[in-house]
Amino acid sequence: MNTRAMWAIIRKDLKVVLQSKSVLIPLIMVPLILLVLMPGVGGLLLANADADSEMITDFRREAGAFFDNLPDTFSTRLDQYDNEVQRITYILFNMFFPSLYLILPVMAANVIAADSFAGEKERKTLEALLYAPTTDRELYLAKIVGPWVAGIAIGWLGYIAFALVVTATTFSYMGEAFIIDGTWLLLIIWIVPAAAGLGLGAMVWVSSRVSTFQEAYQLGGMIVIPLILLILGQVGGVVYFSPLIVLIIGAVLWVPTIILIWYGARSFKRGELIARL
Repeated sequence: MNTRAMWAIIRKDLKVVLQSKSVLIPLIMVPLILLVLMPGVGGLLLANADADSEMITDFRREAGAFFDNLPDTFSTRLDQYDNEVQRITYILFNMFFPSLYLILPVMAANVIAADSFAGEKERKTLEALLYAPTTDRELYLAKIVGPWVAGIAIGWLGYIAFALVVTATTFSYMGEAFIIDGTWLLLIIWIVPAAAGLGLGAMVWVSSRVSTFQEAYQLGGMIVIPLILLILGQVGGVVYFSPLIVLIIGAVLWVPTIILIWYGARSFKRGELIARL
């Protein structure tokens, strides 16, 4: 295996990301909005909320069915808190934000992978890349590794930023860093790599068959649909994140991820790309 050539391709791809506004802007703005601004504003609002206010009382009454149908593990955890503001805070950041958080590594991997081959076509550099001293499989894997590592890194760094913001804004009334627990750790270690791999496996396949970055990004964006369904399932009280559920979701994501990458490695032929230039 020509690892030297593969690492050269990976470094080039990551360098292009840092120089491309169309790729870099969403990589900065989406994490900033999802994991810093939204939790920061939510934490500050809850920190200044009165547990006996009419707004909190009305919310608790309207969401009564949701709270009443929580699994025993969540109900037991919520019983440890003294008021409704604390309970709402725990539910908001530990049950609804995980699904939003998973959009981040998928998006990051997708944006970089969309630039994989379609971006090379736009920059007129694809032909030189296809004549690199690598096999078809080595070239495909080199195009996979960069976005995958970047997606995982952005996901992990995003969680650190999220944890710091939430803890800073809620510690005064929660008295603990409640979002640092086994479920979150499993989420970032087990699901984030699978989610990023699923997105980029589909995106690299799409990118190698379309002509522009925007076209690849739009088509590959459909991979977030399962995550949107997961968010709706949580809002509807169908899915509750727990260590067991996280393990199951991760296993479900890893299966198509492995299949997509395996199929992509087998079906990728640089000759077909050359013919479409």
